[in-house]
Amino acid sequence: PQCFNNNNNNNKVFKQTFVTHSSMSSAQFIGQSSPGHNWFLEEPYTMSIIGAPINTGQPKTGVEKGPSSIREIGLIEKVREVGWRVIDEGDIDIPQIDETADPTTEYGLKRSRATAAANKSLHERVYMAAKQGNFVTTIGGDHSLGIGSVSGILRARPKTRVIWVDAHADINTDTTSPSGNIHGMSVALLMQLHNLDHFPGWEWMRDLDPLPESNIVYIGLRDIDPGEKTILWKLGIRSFSMYEVDRYGIGPVIDMAIKSVDPKGKHPLHVSFDIDSLDPTVAPSTGTPVVGGLTFREGAFLLESLASTNRLCSMDLVEVNPDAGETEKEQTQTVEMGRRMISCASGELLLWGDQPHYRQ
Repeated sequence: PQCFNNNNNNNKVFKQTFVTHSSMSSAQFIGQSSPGHNWFLEEPYTMSIIGAPINTGQPKTGVEKGPSSIREIGLIEKVREVGWRVIDEGDIDIPQIDETADPTTEYGLKRSRATAAANKSLHERVYMAAKQGNFVTTIGGDHSLGIGSVSGILRARPKTRVIWVDAHADINTDTTSPSGNIHGMSVALLMQLHNLDHFPGWEWMRDLDPLPESNIVYIGLRDIDPGEKTILWKLGIRSFSMYEVDRYGIGPVIDMAIKSVDPKGKHPLHVSFDIDSLDPTVAPSTGTPVVGGLTFREGAFLLESLASTNRLCSMDLVEVNPDAGETEKEQTQTVEMGRRMISCASGELLLWGDQPHYRQ
């Protein structure tokens, strides 16, 4: 920052600023903090935190504990320290649909009705919070929640661009999915690549506009099914795998990714961040870990960079599964990574302590 240069004028500005802030109490420090200007959110800047303990998009239990686990280690307090007004909206109501009433479909889809009902509930909650002009943070839960979350955001802010940060593309259809798990079909459902007649329970999506292929970009891909590769190629969806991250570095990749979906820098941004985008050495307690992922600093820098655009208006943090780790240390470490990723997206800075976190 310029205030640390040897330039006397800059030093004077810094000294004056320091004297002003040092006379404040610690409570005033927090009150004076700011997530920075945002072009699309209403003031006072408010973050709505919505828990989505959805686990039916994949077969492993434990991922439904993600929202409570991340809250319990001080998420709300950390976000408030950045300067946000925080509303914890609690967890969504998830209709209980027994497995016997939700069998695997003739097209191989698993728990379609239950996952659809949960996402419909999430869609409405996200839409209402976004319509109020709030930053919406949805905590999962498996990545099938991206259907309800992103569709709710697009309903409130139709021009939103989506950055999907994940080891997986999640763009399988009922004809390409090798597993039938809907958390691997989220993007395809958002883009309405499916025949909804094959998806029991998802009729509510018929009235929604599809996500255009030009409005989504991937970062961090490294485990893509053959059918997904074909879809990505045919639709021309911009994708930055770990190969591009290794070749160019995370900074240039972020710049290229944002420009690919928002070249003039004038639209809201949504980031859907799967914790398995991080390397398993960083976040091991997740359902589908894949070696060769983002480092902690690459993940943090990605979200810090999105926050600094002044256009990031919503995010998902998904697939933290406190039961998946082999040791308590792995479980605790992954939950902490989830909390820290949300803090980075909220505008938290490395350089400052109690000083206001202004992003110019």
